[in-house]
Amino acid sequence: MPLAVGTKLDGYEVLGLLGAGGMGEVYRARDSALRREVAIKVLPSYVSRDPDRLRRFEQEAQAAAALNHPNILAVYRFCAFDGSPYLVAELLEGSTLREVLRHSALSPRKAIDYGAQIAHGLAAAHDKGIVHRDLKPENLFVTKDGRVKILDFGLARLMPRVSDADDYAPTQTAATNPGEVMGTAGYMSPEQVRGQTVDHHTDIFAFGAILYEMLSGKPAFRRSTTAETMTAILHDEPPSISQTAQTIPPGLQRVAHRCLEKSPEQRFQSASDLAFALEALSDSGSAPAVAERDRSTRSRWIWAAAAGVAAVLIAAFVLRWRMQPAVPVVESIAQLTDDGKPKSFMATDGMRIYYQDPATLRIGQVATAGGATAAVEMSFPHAVLDGITPDGSALLVNTPGDVVRAVSPMWFIPLPAGDPRRLGDFYAVRADIFPDGRVVFARYIQEADGKATGGSGWYWFVAEKDGSNPRKLISLPGNAGNVGFASVSPDGEEVVIVQEGPGDRRLVEISADGTGKREIRKLTAGERDFRWTPDGKYLVYRSGTDLQSNIWLLPMKTGLFRRGEEPIRMTNGPLSYSFPCPSRDGKQIFAVGTMRRGELVRYDMKSKQFVPFLGAISATDTTFSRGGQWVAYSSYPDHTIWRSRIDGSERTQLTFPPMNARFPFISPDGTKVSFDTDKGELYVVDANGGTPKKIADNTRYASWSPDGNYLLDTNFPGPVLQITDMRTGKSSALPAGHGMGGAFWLTQDVMVGTNNRFSSLVTFNLKTGQLTRLTPDMPGSIEHWMLSLDGKYMYFTTGGADPMAMRVRIADHQIETITSLKDFHRVVNFGNTQINVAPDGSPVFTRDTGYQEIYALNVRWPW
Repeated sequence: MPLAVGTKLDGYEVLGLLGAGGMGEVYRARDSALRREVAIKVLPSYVSRDPDRLRRFEQEAQAAAALNHPNILAVYRFCAFDGSPYLVAELLEGSTLREVLRHSALSPRKAIDYGAQIAHGLAAAHDKGIVHRDLKPENLFVTKDGRVKILDFGLARLMPRVSDADDYAPTQTAATNPGEVMGTAGYMSPEQVRGQTVDHHTDIFAFGAILYEMLSGKPAFRRSTTAETMTAILHDEPPSISQTAQTIPPGLQRVAHRCLEKSPEQRFQSASDLAFALEALSDSGSAPAVAERDRSTRSRWIWAAAAGVAAVLIAAFVLRWRMQPAVPVVESIAQLTDDGKPKSFMATDGMRIYYQDPATLRIGQVATAGGATAAVEMSFPHAVLDGITPDGSALLVNTPGDVVRAVSPMWFIPLPAGDPRRLGDFYAVRADIFPDGRVVFARYIQEADGKATGGSGWYWFVAEKDGSNPRKLISLPGNAGNVGFASVSPDGEEVVIVQEGPGDRRLVEISADGTGKREIRKLTAGERDFRWTPDGKYLVYRSGTDLQSNIWLLPMKTGLFRRGEEPIRMTNGPLSYSFPCPSRDGKQIFAVGTMRRGELVRYDMKSKQFVPFLGAISATDTTFSRGGQWVAYSSYPDHTIWRSRIDGSERTQLTFPPMNARFPFISPDGTKVSFDTDKGELYVVDANGGTPKKIADNTRYASWSPDGNYLLDTNFPGPVLQITDMRTGKSSALPAGHGMGGAFWLTQDVMVGTNNRFSSLVTFNLKTGQLTRLTPDMPGSIEHWMLSLDGKYMYFTTGGADPMAMRVRIADHQIETITSLKDFHRVVNFGNTQINVAPDGSPVFTRDTGYQEIYALNVRWPW
């Protein structure tokens, strides 16, 4: 029963009801002894009979009473009335943060102010060994004078402290059972969601979610159900704050996103550090006004001030000269596209951005100010974007043929429309354009000839704008199928080229006439996509892994106040940024921001619908044991190999980071799993776990022979198919003339896969040396293929403008179209889209539920 007005509670007179909630009613009351108004929180008797509710209520009182801080609600007493416990606390006038946020997001200044106050309050609680565990806008109160108070320690974890200074802190811990989830879904930390033991890092994560909401006006992890919200907390990153609030300072965004790191160790390590970081972002107060001075004195001060200013300027000049120079910084980030489709390499004419769709090999476009995307009209079914002419009148593309041997014709596609024009009569890849219209491109020369001496390898050429007079620029060590990109400097004087080699990547610079080769630096595997800034002072590039990459700058020309060539980091998540492209005016860097996630689905050929498979886990490259009882897969996007029963039980992790593992295959006897890595390494691991054993290098797509004694893999460069005897460890190439680009075992003597142009499916008989076509050349190259468990069908996907999922019956070469994949967003894996086959014959795919969008990074450059 609610307390009536006038009720006396041990010296407190009830004045009225303030509100009610799950943990009790709150009343305004008057303290007759001290003559002040207070708040009284009463736990009803029927609720107090619940031991757990009573324990939490007592815990709230103990936790709050142990604290004395201006940003934490003050608790004065804990008593009981007619069997109902109650606590007496200070009376607050104002509203909860939730009510404040219902109107709009906060300004950066106010968010910093509120955030710093909350952080100071948390620091005081943590210093007493108290973790709130249920921090959310409903439990934060903003008073009329702008003071923020932390409320409701009902779920607090009281951790005993050992220092003498903590004699008055609670010493009993209200334990949480292992695996018990406590808190509010949208603000839980990942460790809370898992039911693990939590510490102060949990409050920092919740603070990050609150700060994110204060800045963006939207919850960081809102989903339609609690279960989906918890899943998002475990696996998803919140959208960049700049998507909805473009004026938020990057430093403030980084604070919020650092608090939201999945790993507690990567968050701020204390609330005090967090408060300091926020206060460092706040603006300083205005300088005091200068009092008026006597006119006769003023002249003297003017001269003195002028001399002082001159001295300061000289000192600043010297200091600037001696200090580490200023560096470019990203001031804000704006999202330009919103279609969720895959995107990669970009070029811009200053008005529009042109980009590659890696899934369809089409080219899209969007205005530099953002908006709707559209396809570039062209007569080719697919094309690879290389660049744009200096005047923006045409795109330079190649139409992939045999890319491995660099026999791709190159074309100019006029903008906004027009008939394509062939560039010369040569075949090439990896082109870029000089300011005067000349073109630099790469070709792989099989052996020395009159034009290119020095043996097989990659040669870079320069041709006139119409393709005439191609002449060698430089030859670089490298293997067929493995060539880096080139980028021409804005003044046309230099070209930088990524020199690719086995386990060795280098960035080299060469003069436009082919002289003066200079190695700039050795590169890591994740450093790529180098482009010049318009002023020629920097190379912008991406660095990182498939899971997370960021945009960096490499200084190329030293100026009066710049020295050295140390890379400069421009972004720090939460999205993975790639394919940087400087704007024509140099004020922005366009980049593709990626949030990766997927769900496993199969295509039900009876209902003709895509349906969840294996619980719609985020995984690729599913493969099954011979009887279909076991499954192995690569989790996405972290690419670790797992094995489990088909129902998901007995789940075992077989690889661990930093190993980036894909394409698992279960041996015929079910005891081993082979897999590849992103470094082209082939491993085998016990199906029950253990240390993977390295088998070979430069390989991909390994599969087991029916007797389990051999592994067949595609070896690069080449490609060359090779067989490894697992009993002896010796490898040997398939006999000459097999004509295959990639294959699986069909029988002990027959291989099945694609031809070496990836245009049709073929079989190859090891004994007879006979190559047999299963399909004619398909429209669009064959991207991925998989043999059914019963060995009766080869399933495959095609690329091009209308990608399809198909299968061919091996016995009679009968081809069946399964479904169009044109509107199905597939995860791009190792440069193509995977297809697998479930034990019932259903094709299996990974639906891309993440997104790739183009963002504009607004850069402030140093003077």
